[in-house]
Amino acid sequence: MIKRIRHVVIKEFIQLFRDRRMKAIIFVIPVMQLIVFGYAVTTDVKDISTAVYDLDRSSESRELFRRLEASGYFRIGYHVSSPFEIQGLMDRGEITVAVQINHGFSSDLKRGNQAAVQVLLDGTDSNTATVAMDYANRIITKYAKDLGTGRIAVSPFGVELRERAWYNPELRSKNYNVPGVIAFVIMLTCLLLTSMAVVREREIGTMEQLMVTPIRPVEFILGKTIPFALIGFFEMLLVTAIALLKFDIPMKGSFLLLFASTAIYLLSVLGMGLFISTIARTQQQALMATFLFYVPAVLLSGFMFPIENMPEVIQYGTYLNPLRYFLVIIRGIFLKNSGLAVLWPQILSLFMLGILVITVSSMRFRKRMR
Repeated sequence: MIKRIRHVVIKEFIQLFRDRRMKAIIFVIPVMQLIVFGYAVTTDVKDISTAVYDLDRSSESRELFRRLEASGYFRIGYHVSSPFEIQGLMDRGEITVAVQINHGFSSDLKRGNQAAVQVLLDGTDSNTATVAMDYANRIITKYAKDLGTGRIAVSPFGVELRERAWYNPELRSKNYNVPGVIAFVIMLTCLLLTSMAVVREREIGTMEQLMVTPIRPVEFILGKTIPFALIGFFEMLLVTAIALLKFDIPMKGSFLLLFASTAIYLLSVLGMGLFISTIARTQQQALMATFLFYVPAVLLSGFMFPIENMPEVIQYGTYLNPLRYFLVIIRGIFLKNSGLAVLWPQILSLFMLGILVITVSSMRFRKRMR
């Protein structure tokens, strides 16, 4: 049995690296996804296009504008002379924020009166507007505190806010996004390779030749899935190395736990690839079926949208999504130094789901072979 499985594994690797498309899937797709999620897909808000309307023209107002721009969050590109200019710039989408300081700002501060700062935002993109408002609020509050007056009208409450972010102190979105690429790369690569490799045997007529050999269905399944499991581990190591060395993502947890969790995750992914191979007759059908499963799995994983905000029926459906559990495991290992004592519910759920998927898919695959 071991000898027959070894020959199938060797045959699969030879056939795999002969195909240029397969080599692109293994080496090109992971790097492309990592670049996209590391650089392009970001929720960080920086260099917000800003206009200032300074009616006071005092040293205090200029210092406030200087602090806004020095923070790196705001880029003051326009000094306007009327509210109509602000409206025009915002209508054309040239600015996101406008800051207005009226006459008497400096004198109010010196007399101890309440001084007002008006911040106008383009609310078309609600996320950017909310973040920009929070940044402006913090900078103006800090400026008021440094003046020793605290009389800039930002908050009517006499409460001092002190914040500390755990696990991701700099609040860098790539610390959140890049570890998730491991889960996406493994799923996409293994789904494509497993489903297309099996379908290719059927499409070119070699499946019938294999069926008349002494190899049994379970040996054929193992021989087909072991190479792609090894490739899944290779993808995990590749993305992890790039994340640590290139993107400076912290790795606070156990690499051994990450390795074991990846093995459990591969049960579900390879099982789904086998299942797709039983319903697809051509490689084109396998490719379409893979993306038909992959895209909803990503959308319902909690990576882009919080699962808690989804309709209740959809939330129950996410329990059948292996990405839901693996993303929690990966981020816990990378950012929180979470161990088995914390992650065991996700690992157990992922293991049970993997056993279910691989069992159903293998039974269906053996039936198709017979």
